[in-house]
Amino acid sequence: MASSPRSPPPPPPPREFEISRQSRIFAALSKKVIDLDELRMLAAQGVPDAAGVRSTVWKLLLGYLPNDRPLWEQELAKKRSQYAAFKDEFLSNPVETARQVEKEGNSNDNAEHVDNGLLHRSEVTQEEHPLSLGKTSVWNHFFEYAEIMEQIDRDVKRTHPDMHFFCGDSSFAKSNQESLKNVLLIFAKLNAGIRYVQGMNEILAPLFFVFRSDPDDKNAKFAEADSFFCFVELLSGFRDNFCQKLDNSAVGIRGTLAKLSQLVTKYDAELQHHLEITTEMDNVAADPGVQLCRHYSYMGHAIERS
Repeated sequence: MASSPRSPPPPPPPREFEISRQSRIFAALSKKVIDLDELRMLAAQGVPDAAGVRSTVWKLLLGYLPNDRPLWEQELAKKRSQYAAFKDEFLSNPVETARQVEKEGNSNDNAEHVDNGLLHRSEVTQEEHPLSLGKTSVWNHFFEYAEIMEQIDRDVKRTHPDMHFFCGDSSFAKSNQESLKNVLLIFAKLNAGIRYVQGMNEILAPLFFVFRSDPDDKNAKFAEADSFFCFVELLSGFRDNFCQKLDNSAVGIRGTLAKLSQLVTKYDAELQHHLEITTEMDNVAADPGVQLCRHYSYMGHAIERS
């Protein structure tokens, strides 16, 4: 009489599975040259929160860190220095710039005016004048982006209102808000064809949260710089969705939503019908594409948290 086939062994308890998954990711990250395909496969099963692993994994998979470990320190120093230069160039305050110019002028001309008792009269160049329309004028640049700065400020203040990390009156929350605003404004100035689009703050927030929460104080200190480059890399994969001129094209946001709708219809027609009905009920006057996009975003957040 033939013996009955053995039943497969029971799956390991959740705790054992978690330890095994952590050990495999640690092993993958400890290699001198990291296999990104292997790391991507392991990360798809979930990244453990221990010891800043998520921060390192994201930086690797987004191409911010090279897969050659000995190059990490050099690459980080170069990128962080580059971001500091971006801040100096794009976040300069015209008022502070004018004060600095006046201060330097006062110090240079002080000796000349001491003897005759005349008060110093600072010279204002064309580029430094508030009404200048010159391309190199700091004031013209400031006013050009004033509206974008206001929109970024409004959106950042609404980012994850349920998290004290981003919201509240604490100096820590305000500092984090400033970092988000800095990254988004620099991105807008470097990408004139896109600038800032509402919703970018929601994409940036998880990156900054993870990097700022890194237990390594040195990495946490440079969370703003690291978030910027990872944000740029992340958006590069679907930047056409943020370009208004491409909204109605196959590669724009409507084309992307159409493909997403087809996928949802294929695998869960009932859910797709519910989303369409809910979209119509929410606001018939609103752009249905935007409303549907919002529902898909909420659905994605719900899946992520489950």
